[in-house]
Amino acid sequence: MKKNLLSFALVALLGTVTATSASAQATMTPGTVSVGGQAMYPNKNIVENAVNSADHTTLVSAVKAAGLVETLQGKGPFTVFAPTNAAFNALPAGTVEILVKPENKATLTKILTYHVVAGNMTADKIMSAIKAGKGTASLKTVSGGTLKAMMNGPKNVVLVDEKGGVSTISTYDVIQSNGVIHVIDKVLMP
Repeated sequence: MKKNLLSFALVALLGTVTATSASAQATMTPGTVSVGGQAMYPNKNIVENAVNSADHTTLVSAVKAAGLVETLQGKGPFTVFAPTNAAFNALPAGTVEILVKPENKATLTKILTYHVVAGNMTADKIMSAIKAGKGTASLKTVSGGTLKAMMNGPKNVVLVDEKGGVSTISTYDVIQSNGVIHVIDKVLMP
């Protein structure tokens, strides 16, 4: 009797696990990547996905303050190098609070659009451009500035801003309906 109860319990448990796994797989579409603990769906746009990432709440607030929501919901395609909350927290104390004030909208917009490149620059395309540039690729940003992309190891891309700051891409190819996001660990400065 005990053996039958144990077998029944195992079958019930496996059935629950299988049903849960099948349910989770049904909600995850191919190409979905987890960022900030949330699924980033390739059929949603940059803003629709970014607002769900717990790691990008500061970026989302800054995009709203700069009035860039409509632009980043547009057709694109855009490549966004998305700094995490930790990247914003590494800025000097008070920087973010000052930047999101209405009187600093132009400066904030310039910094945020410095993180955007027109086109769909997947990791493979960035690495190919680095190779073609003999170790450095120049990426023209929407703000009119230039980012330099370089390899730091066989599969690690770093970005160098115009002030010499270096940021590493920590998550590549988060595909969006209107472009691609690469998560970075530092805020880039024009």
